[in-house]
Amino acid sequence: MPETVTGDALFDVRGSRVVVTGAGSGLGLAIATCLAERGAIVTMAEVNRERLEATCEELAGRGLDVTAVPTDVREPDQVDELIERVTTAGDLDVVFANAGISAGPGFSRAEGEIDALKPSDWDAVRAVNLDGVVATLRAAAHHMKRQRSGKIVVTASTAGLRTDPMVGYAYVATKAAVVNLMKQAALELAPYGVTVNAIAPGPFRTNIGGDGGPSPDVEARWAETVPLGRMANPRELYGLALLLASPASSFMTGAVYPVDGGALARSHTA
Repeated sequence: MPETVTGDALFDVRGSRVVVTGAGSGLGLAIATCLAERGAIVTMAEVNRERLEATCEELAGRGLDVTAVPTDVREPDQVDELIERVTTAGDLDVVFANAGISAGPGFSRAEGEIDALKPSDWDAVRAVNLDGVVATLRAAAHHMKRQRSGKIVVTASTAGLRTDPMVGYAYVATKAAVVNLMKQAALELAPYGVTVNAIAPGPFRTNIGGDGGPSPDVEARWAETVPLGRMANPRELYGLALLLASPASSFMTGAVYPVDGGALARSHTA
């Protein structure tokens, strides 16, 4: 980085080649939109082809440089193909391993009832939230090590940093694993000039709990857990996403950055 840089240069992502998984909606769409609006060349990956292509078409109609690549992060070969497709055109600058899902509660059932989380539910959450992140990290690192540069950002959660009464154990366990995975990856990739960090969102209005977003009742319950008294709009992730994708974060690696309206400050187990 030059000795003297302006604020604009610090956050300049124009021309950066960026991959965002889970980009068809929610936080992934917010990240992709934010960076594309600022001149990045964004490849949007998502398992739901119809949703992805509709979203990408809308952004492209605004003149943004976006490409849709339907990808199931549970399939390492598809993730490898996604990254290979981007690197045929140049360096791979930034990867957001964002794809994630949730399942219902597990142990928190009425006495006498069985665990609400079926083994298949556990497998599904693990396959996307953890195995999918591993596949994305491996594919990105393969190319970034050769470049000796690059930024990887994983989407963790405040639920991966402490217990959470609003989500089930599959989500908490996989997000906690992602946090430690990120730290280990940051340690191992630092000698190659590759940084790895994690975003830890608190309650955001997304479709992760079901299409259409949270119900008014669920949103009210989430709002009670947040000192700022509300859930966040996905656009409120723009600032952190831009920071971690830009030269401004050149000396930041191995860290978790919460965006939670102060929820962790209220927790005794953070």
